[in-house]
Amino acid sequence: MFKNWENKTIVIAEDEQINYLFLKAVLKPTKAKVIWTKTGRETIDICKSEKVDMVLMDIKMPDLNGLEATEEIKKDFPDLPIVAQTAYAMEEDEEASMQAGCDDYISKPIRPENLLTIISKLFESK
Repeated sequence: MFKNWENKTIVIAEDEQINYLFLKAVLKPTKAKVIWTKTGRETIDICKSEKVDMVLMDIKMPDLNGLEATEEIKKDFPDLPIVAQTAYAMEEDEEASMQAGCDDYISKPIRPENLLTIISKLFESK
């Protein structure tokens, strides 16, 4: 399921390096530009300073959590697709993510084909 996203920039907001490296490896065949942020505040700053096409937002992060960061980003960029990614796989976590403004949700451990399907769907709807 190869996609060519060489003209896309995807921010991976993830404080755990191993999780970032996994997501980066999943996205490598797509040729998307990947930017790694480790905090909610850093993610907001990157979205304001770079042309970003999507954010993969970890929910549990230092300083601002992913939900707080999503709410801030959506104020300035309401059409920027944000996918919540979290180890908290409870129904209320998905609900909270969507209420914060996330466009979709994926629970960890992430299956690469599921992630690529979600990203494709969001890119095609924009």
